[in-house]
Amino acid sequence: MDTGIIGPITVMNRYVSEFGFESPTIHGLIVSSILIPAALSSFFAGRIADVLGRPRAIAIGALIFGLGAAMEAGAVGIASLLWLVPSPRWLILRGRQSEAAAAWDILGVGHAEREKAGIQSGSEGIASQVHSSTVSADSSATKSGFLDVFSQDVRMRTVLAVFMMGMQQLSGIDGVLYYAPLLFQQAGLASSQAAFLASGVSAIVIFSVTIPALFLADKWGRRHSIIYGGFGISITMFLIGGLYAGNAVHGTFGAGRWVVIVSIYIFAVIYCISWAVGIKIYAAEIQPQRTRASATSLAHGSNWVANFLVALATPILLAKSNFAAYFLFGGCTLLTAIFCAVFMPETKGKSLDEIEDVFQFRGSRTQILGRAVRKALGRTTGPFTA
Repeated sequence: MDTGIIGPITVMNRYVSEFGFESPTIHGLIVSSILIPAALSSFFAGRIADVLGRPRAIAIGALIFGLGAAMEAGAVGIASLLWLVPSPRWLILRGRQSEAAAAWDILGVGHAEREKAGIQSGSEGIASQVHSSTVSADSSATKSGFLDVFSQDVRMRTVLAVFMMGMQQLSGIDGVLYYAPLLFQQAGLASSQAAFLASGVSAIVIFSVTIPALFLADKWGRRHSIIYGGFGISITMFLIGGLYAGNAVHGTFGAGRWVVIVSIYIFAVIYCISWAVGIKIYAAEIQPQRTRASATSLAHGSNWVANFLVALATPILLAKSNFAAYFLFGGCTLLTAIFCAVFMPETKGKSLDEIEDVFQFRGSRTQILGRAVRKALGRTTGPFTA
């Protein structure tokens, strides 16, 4: 399922002949309106996954989408994801130790790895310890509910995930995907058919580079991928915006328009091999078990809200200025890359428990630094004595 198809559809000849040309504001509202229910439902997805389990929640979502597609276009949707193995950690949180052990066996996880994670069900002492701690965590989650994602020990991780997922969209990726025909027409492809074909080629390029990016994500590391990818994305955005601002792009002649077109493709490639994969993996894996579903759903809600804003604002910005949108997206991306360089610890090659230790250590250092700063400020702002 890809909501990005709505953008190119609005410039197809059949659509235009039926509905005509809309103003930039109406165009943005039509494209972005499909994202509103996605943003709202994302905030509740984590709680549903905690209650029903991951496979069942995914299967229900697939069924709903299949029914919607069938109603919309006569397609047949079948929820074929019921065979997924439940998360062993989720089962342990529910005290279902024997089912968790069976799930580990199905997944082929060895006993050594289970012991390393502290969840080997074959050891009664470890299982008892894990069971008591997870029941306590489950009880705490029940009492605190969704607001537990803002508890002191996980607050930093929740904010980091929400920020990164929101800024992922403010890189402008869906502005490019939704309005690719419009961007290519603005760059000089006068024919609507040529612009539409160019947007289709960009989709093929995106698909082809995303596949190897999935396999290279662990080799590159999250931190380097996101930081260097952010710098690369911002450079392409600033380059395109600078060409438009300097009146170097002409619709019928000159090399400027081809530089813009090639830069759009380069932007999409850099995004797909870095931010598209790295940010979503990172936002989920840094969360502890008790808040992972809720925090991840909150982060995805932030992503969809930012997606809505980008889809709404892009055609308006392009109508007002041919370079403003590019500078805006480039600035947001550069800000995010700098922020991640300062606050983002690496998680490459670390288990979930090791990631937990990293953030606990950083949290303790932040608390110590905070207390020192408050103490210093208290001294400098105390009563003046002659």
